[in-house]
Amino acid sequence: MTTEKTYSVPTMAEMMANGDTPDILFWVGCAGSFDDRYKRVTIAFVRILNHVGIKFAVLGPEEACTGDPARRAGNEFLFQMQAMANIQVLNGYNVKKIVTACPHCFNTLKNEYPDLGGEYEVIHHSQFLQQLINEGRVKVQDGQPFKGRKITYHDSCYLGRANKIYEAPREVLEALDADLVEMKRVKANGLCCGAGGAQYFKEPEPGKKDVNVERAQEALATGADTIAVACPFCMTMMSDGVKNQNREDTVKVYDISELIAQGQGL
Repeated sequence: MTTEKTYSVPTMAEMMANGDTPDILFWVGCAGSFDDRYKRVTIAFVRILNHVGIKFAVLGPEEACTGDPARRAGNEFLFQMQAMANIQVLNGYNVKKIVTACPHCFNTLKNEYPDLGGEYEVIHHSQFLQQLINEGRVKVQDGQPFKGRKITYHDSCYLGRANKIYEAPREVLEALDADLVEMKRVKANGLCCGAGGAQYFKEPEPGKKDVNVERAQEALATGADTIAVACPFCMTMMSDGVKNQNREDTVKVYDISELIAQGQGL
């Protein structure tokens, strides 16, 4: 009988109560906490952190929405209420370095919280994984499941165009020794999955082609059997686009951390 390995996920409150200080705070985000599909991304990233011995903590029940959806929807008052509450918690724990798997959280924490008194070093998990790979702390196994297979990568708008992070996720994927094939529109010219235009929350306008379907068609045209993403919203939109094309049995959508975790046998 085999038992599944357990992984430690301490909260900031628990760690501080023991007189310890984490190297990073892992900001899980709403999707990573509540969306059933993206919870698997949270688990994959935690497995990697534990495997390489990173001392980290989460806020747990003290973590609230960054306020990004409220600000994008035009409710500045709600955004500032949510942001200030989070900043009070983060500053109370003297947090210095935050890693998150959500580009929306990344952008808000990095670029918008400083105006309200929240000054932190904020890193997207693609950058953090790239650092671990470059340092030799993350190594994929020989014969890992993606060796020699075709993977295409979809650029998240908030990671790419908003913050000019294009190479980190691609370098992470190159560590898998897979064939990275690009879509016709990539990087600064990449096509949004549609979530940033609120298509994540509503039905498409009558008579118009779904943006996520169009983007999924571009991904499928590469011949890749794996679509890599680095954003929870892109994960949902690309997965739905693949389903629309009846290709969900042959083409899978994964976050880059899931690919690395699988490549390490975690």
